[in-house]
Amino acid sequence: MPKLLVSRARQVAERRAMEETNRLARALRQPMRMRTHRLRDINRLNAFLSGEHAAVQTYTQCIQRMKDPAVIGRLRKLRASHAQRVKMLTQKIQELGGQPVSDSSLWTSFAKMVEGSAKLLSKSAAVSTLRTGERHGRLEYTRQLPQLSDDTRRFVLTSMLPQQVRTHDALRALQREV
Repeated sequence: MPKLLVSRARQVAERRAMEETNRLARALRQPMRMRTHRLRDINRLNAFLSGEHAAVQTYTQCIQRMKDPAVIGRLRKLRASHAQRVKMLTQKIQELGGQPVSDSSLWTSFAKMVEGSAKLLSKSAAVSTLRTGERHGRLEYTRQLPQLSDDTRRFVLTSMLPQQVRTHDALRALQREV
């Protein structure tokens, strides 16, 4: 009989030790999971930031080439919207502990293409090219939503995407007018 009690006590102790080991393992994985999500969010936000830097540069190049003061005024407002998004993304990346990118190296070729378009093409063609960039930006924000953590997804849905939609729609309206 004592042997049976010892065996039962051993089983209980082993089960408790296993439960404690599992609890500790879950606790250790949780911060790693959070770090992984945070790094993933930082990388995606930096990709968005790179696109917003490119948009600011592209609008600046088009504004410099435009002659029509009314079009220039509207393009400046759209550029200001992108500049505001640069600030917001930079702040969010820093809040997550990341290092924001400082330029749009991935988007430089697109910006150069737009600059060439602005030099060679009509204002209608330049606005059309800008709208293509706006459409691309909207699609990128939308495509990345499922991969973002809840907090970052909420930030993009409430702060970034609505502004992106507004600039896209404003360019669509401007394109109809020019």
